[in-house]
Amino acid sequence: MSTEIKERYSDADLAEFKTLILGKIEKAQEQLDLYKSAYVNDGNNGTDDTSPTFKAFEEGSETLSKEANSQLAIRQEKFIRDLRNALVRIESKTYGICRVTGKLIAKERLKLVPHATLSIEAKNLQR
Repeated sequence: MSTEIKERYSDADLAEFKTLILGKIEKAQEQLDLYKSAYVNDGNNGTDDTSPTFKAFEEGSETLSKEANSQLAIRQEKFIRDLRNALVRIESKTYGICRVTGKLIAKERLKLVPHATLSIEAKNLQR
């Protein structure tokens, strides 16, 4: 049994991560489209003929909903950007290497957080 530390993930591993990331990007993009369409279509909920008090409540709720959708969309865009950056690291064969320690990030961590750039060790050092 060898105790040598791998310097990078194999091409087969990288291909597996690429498939995982592409799937996550697709799902994230679908979710982003939902947030954006909800934001755009939040206009009129058919409360034109209801009481002024209820209408004011609805407008306040609508504003809150738009803000929430906007925040969700911003987070989703960042997530997609991080995933695309991970694809760039796969292409350059630097994917899965901790940017602090230079060691490989555990495969289990990358499967859960495929855009991770820090090992658990480095993440714990930040606290």
